[in-house]
Amino acid sequence: MTYSSSSSSSSSSSSSSSSSSSSCLKVNNITNKDGTAGPVIAGITTVNSTGYMKLPVGPTEYRGGRGRGILGGGNTPTVVNTIDYITISTLGNASDFGDLNAVNSETGSFASSTHGFFAGGLNPSTLSTITRVTTSSTGNSFTFGELDSTYWGGSGLSDTTRGIYGRGRDPSSGSNVDTYEIQYINMSSGGKTSFFGNLSDNKLNPGTCASPTRGIFFAGGSPRINNIEFITISTLGNAQEFGDALTPIHRIPGISNTIRGVFGGGYISGTPASISTNVISYITIASTGDAIDFGDLTQDRYSAGGVCSSTRGVFMGGLNVATPVYTRVNTIDYITITSTGNASDFGDLTQGRATGSSFSDAHGGLG
Repeated sequence: MTYSSSSSSSSSSSSSSSSSSSSCLKVNNITNKDGTAGPVIAGITTVNSTGYMKLPVGPTEYRGGRGRGILGGGNTPTVVNTIDYITISTLGNASDFGDLNAVNSETGSFASSTHGFFAGGLNPSTLSTITRVTTSSTGNSFTFGELDSTYWGGSGLSDTTRGIYGRGRDPSSGSNVDTYEIQYINMSSGGKTSFFGNLSDNKLNPGTCASPTRGIFFAGGSPRINNIEFITISTLGNAQEFGDALTPIHRIPGISNTIRGVFGGGYISGTPASISTNVISYITIASTGDAIDFGDLTQDRYSAGGVCSSTRGVFMGGLNVATPVYTRVNTIDYITITSTGNASDFGDLTQGRATGSSFSDAHGGLG
C-alpha cells in the first residue's frame, strides 16, 4: 500500500503500487491547518531498518501505572467501603480513590500490574465475592469473581498471572473453624477460584508477600504461631516449611521486592494481655530460614496495610493497643526495602482505620 501527499510523487506512488509485496509511506509536507507551520524532525532524513515501532493500544488506564499503593475497606470502628491511594515514590497524605461495592473488612487482596482485587471479607456477613479496580485510574470496585466459599481473615499474593488467596475462616462449614486451603484465580479471566493446595498450619490473618516465583505465608493463626511457609506460584501443591518468625504473631502486613520480604507490626502475646508491636523483620524469599530483625515502625500497630515498589515499602493505618484502649490510626510509614533501619513518616490516611486490605501495582511478585 502506498500513500502520497501530492501529485509530484505520483510516479513513485504508481511504481510502488505495482508491487504487492512492498509498503511505502511518502510525505512531502507536514503542516498545521493553514500550512504556515509544521513540526521539525531534526537530524533525520531517512530510516532504513528492519525494526519497527509498536504504538500502545487501548485505554490509558489499562496500560499500568506502576507505583501506586491502595488500601480498601476496614473499620473506623464502623466498617467502611472507602478506598485510599498513595504514590509510593513520593511522600504525602493519601487521596480518595473510590468505593468498594460494599462496606467490607478482613479482606484478602492481590494485584497484577493493572488491576487490584479484594477477596472475601466481612460486611458483617461473610463474603465470597472478589471485586476489582483498575489501579492506575480512580473509581469504584466491581464484581470480578468468587471464592469457592465465604471467607474472612485470609491473605493474598500474586505473580503476573495468578492471584492466590490463602487461609481464612469459613463460617459456612457450620463452625468458626479456620481452613487450611489455598485457592487461586487467573487475574485476566475471572470466574471462580480453584484449589491450589493446603497450608500445614492454622494461619488466620497471616502476612503474605511474593517474588515472581515464590509466595510466602508468614505466621498467623488463632492461637498465634511463628511458622513461615512458601509455595511455588506457577505450580499446584501444598505449602512447604520456610522458617520461623521472631515471635508468634498474626495480623501482620507483608511487602516485598523480588528478593526480600519485609513484615511490620502485628499482634503478639504480651503482658498482661495481647498487644500490638512496632517490630519489623525480613526474610530472603529465594532461600529458607528464620526472620531477621529489620528495625521498628514509628508506632505500635496491627491489622495495617502494606504496599510496595521495588525499592520502598509502605505500612498504612492499623490498630494500636495501649491496654485497655484500642486506637485506629491514620499513620503511614515507609522503609527502604534493601536496607535495614527504622521506618520514617510518609503521611496520613484519609481516616484512621484497621483491617483494611492493600496492594500495589509494583510489588515483588510482578518482577
